[in-house]
Amino acid sequence: MCCFTGKVEEVKNTRIFARLGEHGNQVLIYQMSVNVPRDLAMVLPIPIKKGTGEDAVKFFDFSKYERVFDDLWEMFPMRSYGADPFGAAPAAATSRSLAVVSVGAYDASFVPSAADFSRLDERFRLPEGTWDKLPGYEDFGFAVFKLKPGKAQVHPMAFSFPTALAGTVFFPTMHIHDGKIHAKETFDHKLYLQGTGLNVMGGGWEESPGLAVTKVKCGYTHGMIRPEMHVYRNEIRGVCDNGDILVKPKKV
Repeated sequence: MCCFTGKVEEVKNTRIFARLGEHGNQVLIYQMSVNVPRDLAMVLPIPIKKGTGEDAVKFFDFSKYERVFDDLWEMFPMRSYGADPFGAAPAAATSRSLAVVSVGAYDASFVPSAADFSRLDERFRLPEGTWDKLPGYEDFGFAVFKLKPGKAQVHPMAFSFPTALAGTVFFPTMHIHDGKIHAKETFDHKLYLQGTGLNVMGGGWEESPGLAVTKVKCGYTHGMIRPEMHVYRNEIRGVCDNGDILVKPKKV
């Protein structure tokens, strides 16, 4: 789910990389082009394992590798068009402010539960009652990235978290861009995936001909992209059902 705490003029060219990591973690790298009229935050709800503490989500700085998704794109055969470059049991809410981490151009925070949004600056909260309209997100945590005004392709946001969805890769693709939840939304997404034992047959997923190391500077990805593995890609464009995307394990 991609949520903004205020009105945005435009969001497009969203690119997400996901991989199940070690010790029950999942990694996510997220980049988009956005036109932001004022200070606000992007909120990514994530399926956090119960009992997760406030320090369990780790943020990574990708400001020195802004073109990671360009390199991922180049792993696949060329098409007739190109990418558009622009253009934890929930903790009880307290008065203590949440930790803020500086990761390149962003300030980032992990919000353990919907109730904990009260511990953030008001500019970086979603309208009260938003989560009440979304059954299924009661036990989620939230990665919050504070954005500055302007029109730009922001450098990738990256983090890892202990996932509650064992064996399943989670892509946060539900849209809330105007404070409202619509059954259908316009998608402009490129999803990238690494992993074994996942159900990637059909559904638009294609496998890279070579290993990640052939195109991606994996040493700059904090271990998030594995050099010895292939990459899968899926493009989602146009009006689609508004929801998150899950890649589940193969049925045995």
